[in-house]
Amino acid sequence: MDNLLLQLGILLFLVGLLTGFVIPKLANPRMGLASHLEGVLNGLFLVALGLLWQRLNLSDGWLVVTFWLAVYGTFANWLATLLAAVWGAGALMPIAAMGHQGSSMQEGVVKFLLGTLSVSMIAVCVIVIVGLRAG
Repeated sequence: MDNLLLQLGILLFLVGLLTGFVIPKLANPRMGLASHLEGVLNGLFLVALGLLWQRLNLSDGWLVVTFWLAVYGTFANWLATLLAAVWGAGALMPIAAMGHQGSSMQEGVVKFLLGTLSVSMIAVCVIVIVGLRAG
């Protein structure tokens, strides 16, 4: 799993970099900048997690849960902000949305992704802290 986290981290980092090229074309370029940064930073998070993966003292079940929560949370973070940038949505992110608001369906998708990824990433951090302390 550690090698896959490294590969997915570099992939997300690359996707974040490529997102930077389309920022001027988006309905909300400022939200596009947020998506660019989320891709790059979350890619680095996955790389860091992959590098410390072998130090985690967790059961196989917890490792699987942590892996999937981390992958979901990091990619959903990039996707939520990218969709908000494309749609001109993002009422939950008023600074980056800068007054833009999408349809109720669009806002619902972004809200769902933001809510679930937030819970996922908090869980990942707590599990990793526990896994590092136990070792």
